[in-house]
Amino acid sequence: MKQLQTKCWRVDAKKPERQIIQAAAQIIKTGGLVAFPTETVYGLGANALDSRAVRRLFQAKARPADNPLTLHVADLKTAFAYLKDIPQEAHALAGQFWPGPLTLVLPFQGHLPAEVTGGRPALGVRMPDHPVALALIEQSGVPLVAPSANLSGRPSPTTADHVLQDLSGRIEAVLDGGPSEWGLESTVIDFTGEKPVLLRPGVLTQEDLRPFTGSLELTNKAIPSAKYAHYTPHAAFLLVEGEDDRVVLEKIGQMALHYEKQGQKVGLLLYEEDAFLFQSYIYTTAGSKSRPVSVAAGLFQAMRELDNRCVDIIICAGFHGQGLGLAIQNRLRLAAGSNTIKV
Repeated sequence: MKQLQTKCWRVDAKKPERQIIQAAAQIIKTGGLVAFPTETVYGLGANALDSRAVRRLFQAKARPADNPLTLHVADLKTAFAYLKDIPQEAHALAGQFWPGPLTLVLPFQGHLPAEVTGGRPALGVRMPDHPVALALIEQSGVPLVAPSANLSGRPSPTTADHVLQDLSGRIEAVLDGGPSEWGLESTVIDFTGEKPVLLRPGVLTQEDLRPFTGSLELTNKAIPSAKYAHYTPHAAFLLVEGEDDRVVLEKIGQMALHYEKQGQKVGLLLYEEDAFLFQSYIYTTAGSKSRPVSVAAGLFQAMRELDNRCVDIIICAGFHGQGLGLAIQNRLRLAAGSNTIKV
């Protein structure tokens, strides 16, 4: 892959400078790749109508070719131009939560490169709630595909520095709009079956969605991305789950001591309330258990921080609760894969 000189432009997150947005949009128009902030995580944008640009995006991310992309739009008219058989619930959700952290998967119509949908008859669409993202889409004059701006399988990027850690030299530019507000990806609802299902919990919770959809079943529905690693640090990531926090923390202490005796460099990903118990270890905190919003915003940052400290193993406690807690626990379990210890 040809090495590029990746530009990083600082941009006002609330009132993005027109000259910078125009320069970034010109890159998109000519088949280039631009990372940009959204309210969830940073996205990697490419012209969704340009098959060569879409293929370049897959190459830059080292993303599996059968893992479809989400269309990012700046208005409802564009979104619905690529969708058909849209149920009333989906219309209602779009009207209520767009722009916002919600992706709707619906039957696809129209003309997009086959790589966008992976040749499938369904398409995910979202309208981000961030002035920089919306300005870039509008100025580009085309819908964008925009998966997270990281190497495939790595923790999602919530700052421009995270993007550069993974993609410097692989993309043309990054728009640095500061840290992402939420720090977790959008909620994904699939309307292609007999009833809507929740493919990915996110910032919008079951409680937010229930008035429009009723109760949603969480399922991976054999989606292509389910077979690939997600949110994985370079270090081995071990997740300890249990009903009793005291038992979980005791187990984490035992495991940390065990691996250190084996000569492994251990890092602990902790919640603020528990940090005082592990002062002799390498650790970082992702936020407070009493404020799930803080954990969501800090989770991927904490994973990357421990990676930067070159630990061999990261140990983390599970997260309790519904609502946003469900989304946090989903990301932890995906990061751990089979390395989940129940106590």
